[in-house]
Amino acid sequence: MEKNQLTPINISELLKKPYQNENETAALTGKAVATLRNQRHMGKGIPYLKLTGGRAVRYKTADIVQYMEAVRIAFE
Repeated sequence: MEKNQLTPINISELLKKPYQNENETAALTGKAVATLRNQRHMGKGIPYLKLTGGRAVRYKTADIVQYMEAVRIAFE
């Protein structure tokens, strides 16, 4: 694989994990990592955990799915 190509993300494998880092969360939601960071700063968006040490952020997979269902637009 060339240096500039991204590794394909297997969404079904990500959904099996209990927690996601911000890059995985961005892949699942389609949001940019910068958007996730901005939403955390603003106190909005998907609930998250800050791990001991202060820098590592994790999103619970169930919270990601719940957030996406809450913002879903349905035509009925």
